[in-house]
Amino acid sequence: MALAVASSGIAAKVFNSIDTVLNEVEAVNYPTEFSNLLDSPGMPPHVLTLKVGVPIIVLRNLNPPQLCNGTRLTVNSMMSNVIKATILNGKFKGDEVLLPRIPMIPVDVPFEFKRLQFPVRLAFAMSINKAQGQTLKECGLNLKNPCFSR
Repeated sequence: MALAVASSGIAAKVFNSIDTVLNEVEAVNYPTEFSNLLDSPGMPPHVLTLKVGVPIIVLRNLNPPQLCNGTRLTVNSMMSNVIKATILNGKFKGDEVLLPRIPMIPVDVPFEFKRLQFPVRLAFAMSINKAQGQTLKECGLNLKNPCFSR
């Protein structure tokens, strides 16, 4: 975990994941530096930079029905292995929760590796699929490309 100061003056924390290849034989072919570069849609990034107040989205079911995949939160505080956040939408809106670092194994890569990271991504923008079923007070749409046609 590193500390960076952004242009707004608010300190940002950088959380690097811990990636390990599960098959020792494949560890020679897929070094840690390679797995750090992988950025799958359902996985958190290797380098996760967060500030207090940023919106995040949960990538895994942690504590259903309160903390499910797609739940949006705002960061209140950060420690090295726990994020304290407030739920922004749904039945549990306003509840404060703790998000731990958890091990995750992606299924869309040709080899098995484990990433130890917070199961969240920044949620300044989200796809149509992630927004489905959510109620938003304000919404901006980027319609440069046709999104509802093939």
